[in-house]
Amino acid sequence: MDFHGMLIRLWEEHSPFILDLARKIIIAVLIIIGGKVAISLSRRLTHKAITEKIKADETLVSILRVVIHYGIILICLIMILDDFGISTASLIALLGAAGVAVGFALRDTLSNIASGIVILVLRPFRIGDFIECGSVMGAVREIGLFATNLETADGVFIAAPNSSLWGVPLKNYSRNSRRRLDITINISYSDSIDSAFQVIRGIIACESRFLGEPAAQVMVQSLGESGIGITLRAWVQSDVYWSVYWDQMRNMKEQIQEAGLSIAFPQRNIHLVKDAKESKDAQSVGF
Repeated sequence: MDFHGMLIRLWEEHSPFILDLARKIIIAVLIIIGGKVAISLSRRLTHKAITEKIKADETLVSILRVVIHYGIILICLIMILDDFGISTASLIALLGAAGVAVGFALRDTLSNIASGIVILVLRPFRIGDFIECGSVMGAVREIGLFATNLETADGVFIAAPNSSLWGVPLKNYSRNSRRRLDITINISYSDSIDSAFQVIRGIIACESRFLGEPAAQVMVQSLGESGIGITLRAWVQSDVYWSVYWDQMRNMKEQIQEAGLSIAFPQRNIHLVKDAKESKDAQSVGF
């Protein structure tokens, strides 16, 4: 029997099976093509939705792309297996059990991932912000899926797990465009408060970096043991906060002294009291 005859006989005997297999292969190819189109479309839609609508960080876009990519692949695989008559119920159950086991084993890691996603979505801080959270303080250099990298003011690198930065109070010194600056200087009780106020009001008038609203204030902050605390309170832009603070700390000290006022410092009066018995013994021996 020639090859052509073998093909005819094979078709006559197994044509239903061949047609069904061809149908399944065509459907599988269509599923694969549809999956590729869905992945490509999801990449563009995800980037547009996250960056333009939600305006989240680019890191979140990368994470969602990976999750959607492999999610579509898994769905396509299950559809192909189901088309070929392979039961996917046991496979799904196995994947679910494996997911529970892995999740329990990596619960701390998954907690960091979940916290990282929440941080990227809600954005309590951004790259470049100076934050303080518990014992951690520094400028944000990178927001990752597992940890956030910070740099302290003296150049030290800190890798903080995302779970330690979420769920606890966090200070962001860069978030608001303005900050309040308080500088307190102590003058002697013998000095005139009005003279100190006049000096500080002159400083306010000469400092252009103080914001006009709210207006700068001068007040008696405290009546301490060694002196009277006079406070200059003003609002400045956040990016010039420290330069204004350092300049005015020096300026206030110099101008207070130039006005003839004295800067108070802690003082203690020590009284020496002789013991009565020692005094009497000293007198009995001729002292």
